[in-house]
Amino acid sequence: MKDKTIDYALRATWQAVARMYNEEAAKFDTTMATGFTLLSVDPEKGTPSTSLGPKMGMESTSLSRILKNMEEKGLIRRKPNPDDGRSVLICLTPFGKEKREISKAVVLRFNDVVKSAVTEEQLDGFFSVMEVINELITEKKVYTKEIKTDQS
Repeated sequence: MKDKTIDYALRATWQAVARMYNEEAAKFDTTMATGFTLLSVDPEKGTPSTSLGPKMGMESTSLSRILKNMEEKGLIRRKPNPDDGRSVLICLTPFGKEKREISKAVVLRFNDVVKSAVTEEQLDGFFSVMEVINELITEKKVYTKEIKTDQS
């Protein structure tokens, strides 16, 4: 992958990870998106629906579809938010908590396998580079100047 762009490496790797998670999730009659949502909801107090999308980096329309599906499957229930009458809390049902534990085990297994295949130094380097990429994007430092092309 050395001659590929950083973007290509990120996309190809994320697509492989997503495919792996979806294949594993299918064994439990669910999806990666549902598993990620289960892990993002506070299992004890619930999570305000308004903060769930930003927490997950997901658009509200996509999240609404996932939540509707999860509610139909009995994984979550919506309760009025006692701290904010305008919003609802997304709460896990006992079945949702059970599926959350499976999702957590799947993610931890992936982490353990990767950690056992690389050195601590390699892992630190990976996280350092990911942090830099996130900072560059968040601080809008990537496209601050006009892009020069061969035609410019």
